[in-house]
Amino acid sequence: MTHAPTGTRARSLATAPVVVASARRSWEPCARQTIVAVFVVGAAIASATVPWLPVTDAARMWQGVAIATLLLGVGALMVRWPALRRAELVIPLGDFVAIGLLRFGTGEAQSVFLAIVVLPVIWIAAGPGRWRIVVPLAGVCVTLLLPLALAPGQALTVSEFVRLVIAVLVYAAAGTVVNELSRRALRQLTASQWHRRLAEAEVSQAAVVQRSLQPVDGSELPPRFRVAGACVPARTVGGDFYDWYATPDGGTAFTLGDVMGKGVGPGMIAAAVRTVIRSSVDEPDPAVAVRRAAVGLNTGPTDAIGAQFTTCFHARISVDGTLRWVDAGHGLTIVRSADGTSVFLRSGQLPIGVGSSWSSDEISLRPGDSVISVSDGVLDLFGGSLDSIDRYRDFVSGSDDIDAVVSELAARAGQSEQEDDVTVLAVSWGSA
Repeated sequence: MTHAPTGTRARSLATAPVVVASARRSWEPCARQTIVAVFVVGAAIASATVPWLPVTDAARMWQGVAIATLLLGVGALMVRWPALRRAELVIPLGDFVAIGLLRFGTGEAQSVFLAIVVLPVIWIAAGPGRWRIVVPLAGVCVTLLLPLALAPGQALTVSEFVRLVIAVLVYAAAGTVVNELSRRALRQLTASQWHRRLAEAEVSQAAVVQRSLQPVDGSELPPRFRVAGACVPARTVGGDFYDWYATPDGGTAFTLGDVMGKGVGPGMIAAAVRTVIRSSVDEPDPAVAVRRAAVGLNTGPTDAIGAQFTTCFHARISVDGTLRWVDAGHGLTIVRSADGTSVFLRSGQLPIGVGSSWSSDEISLRPGDSVISVSDGVLDLFGGSLDSIDRYRDFVSGSDDIDAVVSELAARAGQSEQEDDVTVLAVSWGSA
């Protein structure tokens, strides 16, 4: 019996940024227009209440306020119906008219509120495309020349004309700079997203490979043996692994390892340790397999791989029930007797990557006895405190079915996010 790692958490984590980004984009027009509307409304209220701020045409001023407020309502509709965002530019284009009316009603050339026009300029210019430089330039011209349309008999002096030309050029330069910065940021974002998708594809492939290295079932084992196992990684790729296989003498070998850390790096080390140990199938002493794994990971004086040490439990059960085992710094393996009593297989030997020599121990199993090994992530399922190991042992002692033990631990691990990989391996020996 095996349990494949659950993919629900991974899929939810992968889709969450997309949902958040979509919701954020839906709010953008409303949020941006809120800023513009606050400035326009605030300018009108200030002009109406502060004596030294002129009001030359109150009706036009409040018309500008009404347009800005109406455009804010359009932005709110875009939040409700995101499909309307295709017409988003209608809002900043309308703002040029609203600001022009505000300017006309608060002193025209003497108005102190012309600078508000920079907000729709930036809004439009920040999008992709060089045409977004021309559009806000035309909008600024509308804002500045609107008084000529509202008061046709008004003459435009040379100094005012020069001032308008300078203003247009300044806002055009601002739009050009914003557009260029936006273009570069978009290019960097596109490249970053491409690399992220590539990395996600590689991680997904690594997860597939890792799952393919886990044994499917115990059908190839001798009939005296029953096995069950599960691995629920905290990330897409985990640093835990388990394995079992038949031995030439008619027995069964099995392994559970826990590489320090999580992710692709520890997953690669876990695959290497598992492969070297399995390649020692013809060696009757389990300690030899662990020593070979340590040698295989040793890269010399600058041993970066060894810095990520691996705790490991590796054992072989012969046809007569003799259990030979080696524990490389793991310490989380229980022998549960058929009568319900349980005992930990203790060892003072160091993990792979830290120690340099290991030796095996031997005990005899009785029919119905089980060997259950777990990674330290299982202890978090029992509170993660100092007495969690006792609660875990009581849990094992209370169940005489290894399938039930594995299923329950896998179910607990899948109920919520775990900070560490959760792996369990159980082997039961009995008469054929």
